[in-house]
Amino acid sequence: MNRPELAVGDAIVQEASTAFTEFVDSLGLAPISDSVARIQEAVSMFSSTDGGIASAHVVLLAAAVTIFFGVIGEAFFKKTGIPDVAFLMILGVIFGPILGIIQPAVLVQIVPYFAAIALIIIMFDGGLNLDLKHMIRTAHYAILLAIAGFIVSVAIVTILAHYGLGWEWFDSILLGSIVGGSSSVIVFGLVRNLRISEAAKNMLSFESAITDILSTIIAFIMFGVILVGTLDIAEVGRTVGHNILVGISLGLIVGIPWLYVSAKLANVRHGYMLTLGVLFFLFFAANTLGESGALTALVFGIMLGNKDRISRLLRFKKSTIERDDSMHNQLTFLVRAFFFVFVGLLASFGDWRFAVFGIAAAVLIYIARIIIARGVLIRFSALDRKVTSVMIPRGLAAAVLATLPLTYGLPHAEAYPQIAFFVILSTVIITTIGLGSAKKIPPPPSQEGGFVKPKDDAPDPKPESGFLPKSV
Repeated sequence: MNRPELAVGDAIVQEASTAFTEFVDSLGLAPISDSVARIQEAVSMFSSTDGGIASAHVVLLAAAVTIFFGVIGEAFFKKTGIPDVAFLMILGVIFGPILGIIQPAVLVQIVPYFAAIALIIIMFDGGLNLDLKHMIRTAHYAILLAIAGFIVSVAIVTILAHYGLGWEWFDSILLGSIVGGSSSVIVFGLVRNLRISEAAKNMLSFESAITDILSTIIAFIMFGVILVGTLDIAEVGRTVGHNILVGISLGLIVGIPWLYVSAKLANVRHGYMLTLGVLFFLFFAANTLGESGALTALVFGIMLGNKDRISRLLRFKKSTIERDDSMHNQLTFLVRAFFFVFVGLLASFGDWRFAVFGIAAAVLIYIARIIIARGVLIRFSALDRKVTSVMIPRGLAAAVLATLPLTYGLPHAEAYPQIAFFVILSTVIITTIGLGSAKKIPPPPSQEGGFVKPKDDAPDPKPESGFLPKSV
């Protein structure tokens, strides 16, 4: 590793630590500031400054703490409905900017690899949890919400970045596309614990998957636009169409045959790992053909997640890849837990404008979401509309995409992860508070559905439970 990078990393860590200490001192909490300084000194004794990373046993301790808090946070999420994302990101801030266990110069080198793995694993997991029947049934609502919400969110962030931060239009649009969509990772987890209608659950899940794809496709287009310096609308249209065509085609061409192959390999010990190998190959093929791999992973996941219906249609035994496959659940947990900590590691508090920007963007996106939800969900119950209006959490896709400008060497590259950090944190907090207030809304009269945690043995609500009667 070359020394200039280490010098920059050390400077960033020192700047963040100093800013944090000054902030604590300004609150009159000098004892806490002194404690932090002593902890930093103790940790530095185990650090290897030549490599920009703490010694192996300290890093493993950090990994152990991450896993511990990830498990506790997930359990807390299931009990309270409060996403664990915020806890994991703050943990990353503690490990990185505050304690300096891992320096930014090291993180920049592993961003491309970790980001790619996180993106395809999470999109694959999202596809596994999408039900084709219910997805098709609510597709028109989901598509309207996704397109309208994404366009408005991109517009809000773009205008804020251009006039508030003084960025060029292309850079501002890129930032808007990165944080423009809700997180399928968080939404999938939240809707499972909400007693809203099945229609609303599937609509929100499908919408979040669509916005993840839109964010990914538009962001990669903007990467190319910024590098080239020109924007061709016709070319953008062709690129979007090409990405969608390649993503869906690859997912179907490989996904359907793999259902048959995996059924024949039912007794193979490492069947899931074979599926994972196919997923990695699909990512390579998609990138070779000009697609980011996100849509391909999603479609491949949908094929395996709906194996029962597809297998009956094609008349062969179903695949052994289950939605609740233990290996898959553990891998997904590790990827998402470590990546949100990873985002916290990249955070910096040297520029207060990024914090203000993230909070302001989240509030404006929330206000716009309320207007859009009321306009689109006319036939849904008040409870479904309320939950939909607050379902704006940004998450893994935004975090992954925000790290990529560092790889491409784009202008303001170091600012994207910092802004994404505050946008993600702010939108998660807004969603959490909003869902708490939704508990006060009763379910529709004479219909099932309400904000209560469903019992494990309780039957699912009827599909129409969240719709208002036609006479209303």
